[in-house]
Amino acid sequence: MISLEDAVIARISSHGHHFEILVDPVLAHSLREGENVSLDEVVAARTVFKDSAKGEHASEDVLKEAFQSTDFNTIALKIIKKGEIQLTTEQRHQMQKEKKKQIINIICRESIDPRTKAPHTPTRVERALEEAKVHVDPFKPAQRQVEEILKKLSPVLPIRFAKARIAIRVPAEHAGRAYGFIHDLHRLKEEWASDGSLNAVVEIPAGMQTEIYDKMNALTHGSVETRLIETV
Repeated sequence: MISLEDAVIARISSHGHHFEILVDPVLAHSLREGENVSLDEVVAARTVFKDSAKGEHASEDVLKEAFQSTDFNTIALKIIKKGEIQLTTEQRHQMQKEKKKQIINIICRESIDPRTKAPHTPTRVERALEEAKVHVDPFKPAQRQVEEILKKLSPVLPIRFAKARIAIRVPAEHAGRAYGFIHDLHRLKEEWASDGSLNAVVEIPAGMQTEIYDKMNALTHGSVETRLIETV
């Protein structure tokens, strides 16, 4: 549950009355977009106000008239989904900044430069976003914005989403330690050799190659053998 100090007002008018609740701006918009978010995490107080600044509560009679219910969850969901969620300019700017960072991370993790097959750096992607004059919606989930943003980026940045298929061989002395990490990846093939070494083929977002190589080297003290099979 967000603190009262960090909450913003979600408000709606109905049947000649004004209603307010205090919410987390990010989670409230996630809930509004249909994401699986607990209402208890969204609200700062389980109270419906007629004026939150003055601490004036809406009466049960008025709630029943406007919402045909006095149940807080029922009313809060209607306010969040159909009402207005207020943000200061600073809050909106900060949310937009965080959402842009999420989008850049997704693009860097899942895309490559089709000319070189190499991942794009965050700096390069951010520069392309600015050059293409891409607008980031601070309220819309990052993943849902990426597809449309890629269309706008393509004229200024060679880019495509891809998967990398990588062959991995781990010597027997490190196979047990590395297996847990490899097991959590999308494995296309897995074999244990007679000498105890582990051989696998995994498929990962193409932009994660360096991250995977670094992790495997750390787990095996640099004795792992890796080979990029293809990007698809």
